[in-house]
This record gives sequence, C-alpha cells and structure tokens, in this order.
Amino acid sequence: MINIDDLLAKDIIPDSLIRVGIRSRLKETLKPFEKLDCEDRQAALMRHIDELRKSPLAIATDEANEQHYELPTEFFRKVLGPHMKYSSGYWDATTADIETSEARMLGLTCKRAELENGHRILELGCGWGSLTLWMAKEYPDAQITAISNSKTQKKYIDSQATERGLTNIEVKTVNMIAYEGEGASTFDRVVSVEMFEHMKNYEKLLSRISQWLKPEGKLFVHIFTHREYAYHYEAKDESDWMARYFFTGGQMPSDDLLLYFQDKLSIENHWQVSGEHYQKTSEAWLTRMDEASDVLKPLIAETYGKADAKQWWVWWRCFFMACAELWGFQGGREWIVSHYRFTNSK
Repeated sequence: MINIDDLLAKDIIPDSLIRVGIRSRLKETLKPFEKLDCEDRQAALMRHIDELRKSPLAIATDEANEQHYELPTEFFRKVLGPHMKYSSGYWDATTADIETSEARMLGLTCKRAELENGHRILELGCGWGSLTLWMAKEYPDAQITAISNSKTQKKYIDSQATERGLTNIEVKTVNMIAYEGEGASTFDRVVSVEMFEHMKNYEKLLSRISQWLKPEGKLFVHIFTHREYAYHYEAKDESDWMARYFFTGGQMPSDDLLLYFQDKLSIENHWQVSGEHYQKTSEAWLTRMDEASDVLKPLIAETYGKADAKQWWVWWRCFFMACAELWGFQGGREWIVSHYRFTNSK
C-alpha cells in the first residue's frame, strides 16, 4: 500500500497534485454530513453540543502548543506579515499585500468589539500580540491584559511594547485551563481571535468570561467555522495529518455553534466573513515561506533535527496549502470566518 506520508516526506509530489489531494479530502469530509436529511443534521449538531458540555475546558493543549509554537519566533517573523497576525487578514478590492490585510482585519476587530479608550481589555490567546499591540497604540488610555501559553510569545510582545513605547500592556503566560481571571467584574471587554477552536466546553468558558466582565461588558470572538457543520479534528488514519500534526484536540465549529451557549452571555451581533480572505492570507504565508527558504530551512532543521527537516518543511508547506484550499473551497462559501459580539447578561 502506498503511504502518502512517505511520498510527501520525500518532497517529490508537485504542489498542483497536493492541492488536488487536499480538495478531494475536503469533499470526503463533507460527504457524511451531506448524506443526512435536515432532521439528522440537526440531531448530529445537538449531539456535538452535548459532547462539548460534558468535555473538559480543552484537551491536548500542550500538544497543540508544541505543534504550532515549538518553532522559533524568527520562523513566524519571516512567514507572517509585519503585525505577526497568525489568523485571517481582510482583503478587500484595494488590498494588495499582507500588511494591509492584517491592518484592515485588526481595525475591523476593534470596531466590531466596540472598543473605547479607557477600557480594561482582556485578550485570550494573544499569539504574538498583533491585536494586543494594535489596541495598545489605538487606545493609549486602555489597560490591556493579554493571555498566552507561550513564554516566547510573551518575550516577543514585551520587547515590542518596549520598542514602541507602549506601557499599557501586561502579558501573562498561563494555560487557559488554569487561568482564573483577574477578579470578578474586572473587564469592559474580552476579545479572542482564533482561540475558541482549541477549546471544548464553551458553556464553562463563557461562564468564566461572564464573571470576568463588568455587568455591561462585552465579548468579541473571531473564529473560523464551517457554515453549517461542527466536528472534531481526530486522527483516525494516516490521511488525517492536519489533526495529527497541526490541530490535535481542536474542533471545527459551525457558524451557529456559539449561539447555543447563551446562558451567561447574549448575542448582540453576528457577522460572516468569506473564506476567501483566509485563503489569500494562507497563500501569502506560503509565498513568504518559499521566499525565505534559505533562512527557514536551517531553523526547521534545528527544531526537528536534520533527519526530519525535509519532512517538516513539506508538512508546513502542506499546512498552508491545506488552509488555502479549505477556505477557498466553493469560492469561500463553505468554510468561513465568523465574528460574534456578546453582551453580559449577569
């Protein structure tokens, strides 16, 4: 039997064929859902919701952290845009580069979150601080607490804040499972960009957030979703390499999934963003990775070992291709980005 992992590891399959294989896999992902009638689809969604309510807050967080962040920061400085935004940009008709797309999505996020100067803001899962640093500059009288489970990310954000003269940021290194907030009714806003996909028990998570928010506080969430179906990332066989290498313990929420968890927070507004924006972002990351190969290949060898360096170079390229094909599927109408603004209802 041909082992696709072995073929990919040899770096002998052209990108065009890899992309054909990815699109074929995406069709296979949808087939079990598309076979269901409306009653069975809804029943499947309700089973998924019940599973989440019975789950821990998150699973396999250490593995997921290692999969994305064991590479040195320099790798991501070369691949991501200058804002170091490891999530979808926004590409309108006039957007020509990744820097502009990052800035437009950051600005859109702040607008939809209804941030104001003087707010106390908590960012959950801050990554390399693209939003935290943006908020700190745009709202100089705001006080921002940023949560990351990566010491290297904290070090990077702290250095950038010092370099830019920003004094209204506090970065804390803590796993979201263990984070207990800064006290009740502390924050005017909680914002989270592409962290909820790594969580399971939304009921428990949103309850915690409600406690941290002031009574009139609001939560803004940016997540990637499928327009209709929710499912877990599980490595069932060798074809599930995304779950095995890049998204252990994660899930693909449906666009409406969070709306079933309004015990403590009430939805105020809800937006859908075409998957084409993430497709273009992912293609830009792939291009930048290839352009910086002379610098990045030694970093990959240092991280994974020389024996596995070629394989991991291929896996990272495949990851970005898979992201591009996922969000570009059916013209960006199948897998999308979802924005939500909730108000506290306590």
